[in-house]
Amino acid sequence: MTEPAHDQVTATAPAGRRHRVVIIGSGFGGLFAAQQLKKADVDVTLVAKTGHHLFQPLLYQVATGILSVGEIAPPTRLILRDQKNVTCILGDVNKIDVASKTVFASAGHIRFDLEYDSLIVAAGANQSYFGNDHFERWAPGMKTVDDALELRSRILGCFEQAEVTEDDEERRRLLTFIIVGAGPTGVEMAGQVAELAQHTLKNTFRRIDPASARVILLDAAPAVLPPFGNKLGNAARARLEKMGVEIQLNAMVTDVDQRGIEVKDPDGSVRRIDATCKIWSAGVQASTLGKMLADQTEAEIDRAGRVLVQKDLSLPGHPEIFVVGDMMSLDKLPGVAQVAIQGGKYAAKQITAEVEKGKSPAERPPFKYFDKGSMATVSRYSAVVKVGKLEISGFIAWVMWLVVHLAYLIGFKNRLTTMFSWGMHMGGDHRSQLTSTQQWVYGRQAIERVAAHEKARSAEEARDRTVETTSIGD
Repeated sequence: MTEPAHDQVTATAPAGRRHRVVIIGSGFGGLFAAQQLKKADVDVTLVAKTGHHLFQPLLYQVATGILSVGEIAPPTRLILRDQKNVTCILGDVNKIDVASKTVFASAGHIRFDLEYDSLIVAAGANQSYFGNDHFERWAPGMKTVDDALELRSRILGCFEQAEVTEDDEERRRLLTFIIVGAGPTGVEMAGQVAELAQHTLKNTFRRIDPASARVILLDAAPAVLPPFGNKLGNAARARLEKMGVEIQLNAMVTDVDQRGIEVKDPDGSVRRIDATCKIWSAGVQASTLGKMLADQTEAEIDRAGRVLVQKDLSLPGHPEIFVVGDMMSLDKLPGVAQVAIQGGKYAAKQITAEVEKGKSPAERPPFKYFDKGSMATVSRYSAVVKVGKLEISGFIAWVMWLVVHLAYLIGFKNRLTTMFSWGMHMGGDHRSQLTSTQQWVYGRQAIERVAAHEKARSAEEARDRTVETTSIGD
């Protein structure tokens, strides 16, 4: 990338008011940026479409009944309530006007705008279906609290329906669970679905044996956990297979419907797997705000919608705009929490230095990512950890995984209750969060139908106004 442009200074602000920083997103990048600005002489506005900070690495444990939503998604307002220079706003950002330095957002039917002197965009990413967005209807991803609750209800609902059906073929379809994507999320989800079926639900049904459930983890890639390397990937695969999980690699999903999926193998043949519950964890697509920014600046985006930022995480010609986390592309950095955390802190430090010390963007040091390693849990007492050249699998890796994830949870109470929930799970495979509702299963589809109806109605009203205006003109 090119060096940062220096034709603007982010510290510039009219006398009589403080420098205004707007942060979009309450994930790792947005939250840690806001906290880093705690002592800075700035006014911070954090706007996000959810009112909570989601600890996404543990979202699969909500989906499988180990943890509650509150333990991994505390309200952002409560986290930042003692930070007097921060204002939290719940709203969906619709537009960013780079020229006027204004963010336009809405909260329900209420529209509002936020002017900024510095902008940190940390809106994250959504699930990617690689151009097949219709897959989402039958194979939801797992990026939000709503996703996790929907998946929990879908998984448990399959066991409930299998208990009452008289059709053996239908029962097999209901007891087949497919997880698409053999990355960390897919591996963790496959392991927990298998444990749920084989241990937690044991002896809870009278007509079916939950342990007979078929759990399939498939991916178009040739390996499990590719970023971890062959040694750890093979260790994770061996553990999953020991638990009864079927691993199908080099298998590309070509279609998804209500009753199953179609898969294309390397030899070109297409086969079908019947399954009611499909879970998608293959790939991500950055927020559309990235393209919006690129269209107004000299920035470019990659195929995943990520903005190609400069060495200081800013946009070409706009040092007042930082893009961090899953929305940025720089030096092939992975889309993990640590990149977002370190990026958010870095952006906040540059703003502070320019506001309080009078430094210019030209003096910014390049962003340097400190790789603290990668880890993924496979099952109880088994995980994989990669820190530099050090590769660990099994129980020790699992203990390391526990410690690290507890350390990054927000709030003492959440850490304490999470430890208790994990203790119950490890001691007797007890899962206290197995509540499910029909609304959680169909809520997303109902909202999508309402949104489509409203969009069609608005378009029709616009056409009617156009016709009426034309008639008056005539």
